[in-house]
Amino acid sequence: MSKNKTKIKAFTLSEMMVVLVITVIVVGLAFSVLRLVQKQMGAIGSNYENTTELNLLRQALWIDFNTYPYLYYDSATKVLRCENELDFKEYRFEQEAIVRERDTFNLKIKVSTLYFDGKEVATGAIDALELTTAKEVGEKVIFVHQTNVADEYMQ
Repeated sequence: MSKNKTKIKAFTLSEMMVVLVITVIVVGLAFSVLRLVQKQMGAIGSNYENTTELNLLRQALWIDFNTYPYLYYDSATKVLRCENELDFKEYRFEQEAIVRERDTFNLKIKVSTLYFDGKEVATGAIDALELTTAKEVGEKVIFVHQTNVADEYMQ
């Protein structure tokens, strides 16, 4: 009797190893691309948060500059005081944030220039304010001003 040897069609061990190596390379590349995309999305989210925070600060300053006729800045304590006859609000410029009552704007901002009647001042009554953000945020500038009331000139 003759033994009938029938060959089963299959892949060899070396062919399977090549397929496995190629699969590992493709999966590795996919994870690398995924990591790059995640970093990019994180940077976009951080940029969006900073821009939103900056816009909220700009809006709050604009509202207070147009609501309160008297503005004073104390350079020793780094406090901006907005007041009228009935009420006041204070902005405290700290190292990592700006605090306004219960609001905290998490931005690294420095007070660049203070103005009163078109002239730079260091402290006291002001009518315009220029703020500059830190380099990490892109060194953006916020400029807020108001129209002075007449009795401000009578003092």
